Amino acid sequence: MPLRSKLPDTGTTIFTVMSALAQKHGAINLSQGFPNFDPDPRLRAMVTAAMEASHNQYAPMQGLPELREVLAQKILHLYGCQVSPEHEITITAGGTQAIFTAVGAVIQPGDEALVFDPSYDCYAPSVRVFGGIPKAIPLHGPDFRIDWAFVEKNINAKTRLIFINTPHNPLGRAFTEQDIRSLERIVAAHDLYVVSDEVYEHIIFDGLQHQSMLKSEVLSKKSFAIYSFGKLVHATGWKVGYCVAPAELMMEFRKIHQFNVFAVNRPMQHALAEYLGNAATYSGLSAFFEKKRDYFTEQMSDTGFHFLPCEGSYFVLADYSALSDLDDMTFAQTLTSQGGVATIPLSPFYANPIKGQRIVRFCFAKTDETLAKAAELLKGVQRVE
Repeated sequence: MPLRSKLPDTGTTIFTVMSALAQKHGAINLSQGFPNFDPDPRLRAMVTAAMEASHNQYAPMQGLPELREVLAQKILHLYGCQVSPEHEITITAGGTQAIFTAVGAVIQPGDEALVFDPSYDCYAPSVRVFGGIPKAIPLHGPDFRIDWAFVEKNINAKTRLIFINTPHNPLGRAFTEQDIRSLERIVAAHDLYVVSDEVYEHIIFDGLQHQSMLKSEVLSKKSFAIYSFGKLVHATGWKVGYCVAPAELMMEFRKIHQFNVFAVNRPMQHALAEYLGNAATYSGLSAFFEKKRDYFTEQMSDTGFHFLPCEGSYFVLADYSALSDLDDMTFAQTLTSQGGVATIPLSPFYANPIKGQRIVRFCFAKTDETLAKAAELLKGVQRVE
């Protein structure tokens, strides 16, 4: 009997495709979301010290107690929320694994999950793998704000879960307090669970405050809040993150986690516990990346790209209508091969791409030298055919 695929329409991710194309053509890679600079040397030294101290065997399934204690203090400091390090925090192999595991803890075959379109590309496939049905809720430009009345119209007896991502990848938009109030009402009225992707919690701009599910008494009881150390310490390749959820939800989360990953990289956990004990290690992250956002968009001011608002994350969207009539996939590929700069088309983030929308995503988590060089190349692009 031939193997029956659970994801028959799923191919290689757009991030892999564009990064490979950038490498092939020697283009500057502003596509895939990773910094091109190293973590703090002190943190790297702490990892080395942990390995030298023989912290090289399995960590506890839940994560090191000392790291979970530090995170509980961080959450209390930032969001005024008391969580149990023992029962409500689990260290994961990155944010994506935490999302997959949270979906598995909630979704039964036939359940529906609301996914805002466009979205990070792991949400819908995770739902499908567990027999659920992702239901796309389109967000429309140029502001891409959520119409909560429309959301509620799409809820039915099968709706079990809603995905939240703030600050949002790829849109760069951030939740407001009004968004939180609207979500509270909907979650309470329809008894929904929330998978809240908050991996860019510390990268939010223009004086805005991160609206975490953990700040809400209503939402914190129904949410799996997902975080990433990779975004926090400029080390995406370490693939370490964590999930915060009420004890009864975390119990189900850990049942899947233990048979999926079981334990996460131990030396990194020791180092992160020591490093994050000082709040100064993450308190300046928003200002650091806001400066990069402003530098990049200023350098790009003489190009044909029109930048959309970016309130958080290290991505900014740009409309290229003045440069080309090509669809976004063809435009991104051509810009990489002929213009020397790789970007990401917006359409792969959609279940139902919007026809005629000409938008690409740039990653500005790069050195100023790299950003300036990319902008200089793009200033020479007059037309892409």
